[in-house]
Amino acid sequence: MSRSRNVAGLVGRQLAPKVAGAAPGITETFVREALERAIRGVGPLPGAAEAAETQLREQGGNVEKAVHEVVENHVRYAGAQGFLTNIGGVVTAAVAIPANITGLALVQCRMIAGIAHLRGYDLADPRVRNAIMACLLGADQVDALMERGTLPAPPMALATAPVADPALHRTIATQVGTEIIARMTGKRLAVTVGRRVPVVGGVVGMGADGYATWKIGRYAGRELRPRASR
Repeated sequence: MSRSRNVAGLVGRQLAPKVAGAAPGITETFVREALERAIRGVGPLPGAAEAAETQLREQGGNVEKAVHEVVENHVRYAGAQGFLTNIGGVVTAAVAIPANITGLALVQCRMIAGIAHLRGYDLADPRVRNAIMACLLGADQVDALMERGTLPAPPMALATAPVADPALHRTIATQVGTEIIARMTGKRLAVTVGRRVPVVGGVVGMGADGYATWKIGRYAGRELRPRASR
């Protein structure tokens, strides 16, 4: 199974530019807008800081328990949107890909921003926003980009950099957009057989999106270490 996932991920990255062309809005601007809406709130979902503060109150002021609940809640959100956007089966795949990318990016941005807020970071700070977007990439991709010199430092260092770099913000947003497309494309290649039965496809999508969100939540929790006591 791990080998098939690796192959799917590799093929996904190769196809990502083509999928981006078929899914309008998957650009630097799209990623930045997803982050802005996650922080500000959208539809019935309150903003990241407000949701995080609600969890903090429910956990009696225990920051780490609140962080855990923020991750768990967003894993459920990701699973639900993964199920809904994958349940249509193979016939609707071309339509579902953009919806799934949009929903997952928003959910994961909101989760990471909530963790950052609870750990004492200012969500209005562009350096913190760079760190949030970098966390979206996940540990392996961050390490790969650092080795290539595309990313200068891991998320924690980005969040506490002496100054914000607008060019870096654009670079990270572009990398995040490409990576999200690659993941979605790779996932669909890996579960093509399952998607021939619509409900099975939905269950696979739910599990994949939930697990991916859990991994990113764990990574963000490790990277965005506490900055100030509450």
